[in-house]
Amino acid sequence: MTIQKVGVIGAGQMGNGIAHVFALSGYDVLLNDISEDSLTAAVSLIDRNLERQVSRDKISADEKALAMGRIQTTLKLPDLGGTDLVIEAATERETVKTAIFEDLLPHLQPHTILTSNTSSISITRLASRTDRPEKFMGFHFMNPVPIMQLVELIRGIATDESTFSACMQVVEKIGKTSATAEDFPAFIVNRILMPMINEAIYTLYEGVGSVKSIDTSLKLGANHPMGPLELADFIGLDTCLAIMNVLHDGLADTKYRPCPLLTKYVEAGWLGRKTDRGFYDYRGDTPVPTR
Repeated sequence: MTIQKVGVIGAGQMGNGIAHVFALSGYDVLLNDISEDSLTAAVSLIDRNLERQVSRDKISADEKALAMGRIQTTLKLPDLGGTDLVIEAATERETVKTAIFEDLLPHLQPHTILTSNTSSISITRLASRTDRPEKFMGFHFMNPVPIMQLVELIRGIATDESTFSACMQVVEKIGKTSATAEDFPAFIVNRILMPMINEAIYTLYEGVGSVKSIDTSLKLGANHPMGPLELADFIGLDTCLAIMNVLHDGLADTKYRPCPLLTKYVEAGWLGRKTDRGFYDYRGDTPVPTR
């Protein structure tokens, strides 16, 4: 089948980035959210990010104009029923995702492929709550979507070959590289990345090093572009905790136990950049470690 119209559910950090890359690659995009303010903010951000690409000679002004013209928004989830591919990028909570798919199912075309941008939740389990588990996949983009080149493709136990092939072709068309992951907790990237971040938080918790010394050590000693605590703030500490809980619950191994300090920060509402405080305080001109 030919995929031309793509529905994106959720206009947040991931959703607006996904809409950006699909529109720029020639797909018609219908962006959905429950908040009109979120949709307005998403379109404005996409416009600014495309303009940044124009200023850096990555794309032309005409390409930007065409991309913006391909993006439409809607508050009504049933409007996505006419799309060929749906990418769900809502909050990383299974109950929310399941409810979205249940509401959407009666309006879908028979050929529509359903995918989730989940970073850790079982694709097989999400697919089993729909009427088309064979046409359901994990489609996990990295953040920020316009810049990061990887897309994890995750098959559920029932995903058929034609669905997998169609999604691989989409990844190629949007100029990304796919990595195929089996449907186990947190897939590949977060299975490796999150325990590293969690261990960095344990290193802070146990007093082995300060926020600054831990991040400096990994940047200069392991050539990482961002330190693990800085990266945790960028991802969102609530997201890090949610993924560690999925790993701990799904694999029943104590090595995935979330650090108590991570839990404490989340309970305090210090979630990183999005709340202006996490392992760093972002309320001034320069980020300052909070421990």
